[in-house]
Amino acid sequence: MSAAKPSALIRYTALRLLIFVGCFLAAGVAVHFGLVPAGLGGSNVVWVILLGLLLSAPLSYVLLRRQRDEMSEQIVSTVDRTKARLDANRTREDAVQ
Repeated sequence: MSAAKPSALIRYTALRLLIFVGCFLAAGVAVHFGLVPAGLGGSNVVWVILLGLLLSAPLSYVLLRRQRDEMSEQIVSTVDRTKARLDANRTREDAVQ
């Protein structure tokens, strides 16, 4: 992993956050102009956050498929390297005993 290229996990998380912020802003505008009903009492912000989450989840699932696959491959690769290192250490310990 080079220093110039951000990890797949960071890139995926940043893109998810950007999609959520965009959906949050869109939901806020829709509530402000009465296109979507406002929350009850003082729960307007919570309502807009929930709407943003509800809108961003399926968008992220569809739009970030490639980034999610890259992240998954990176995680699997890291786990495999860690398992190999643990097996090598275990083999060395068995050889010493």
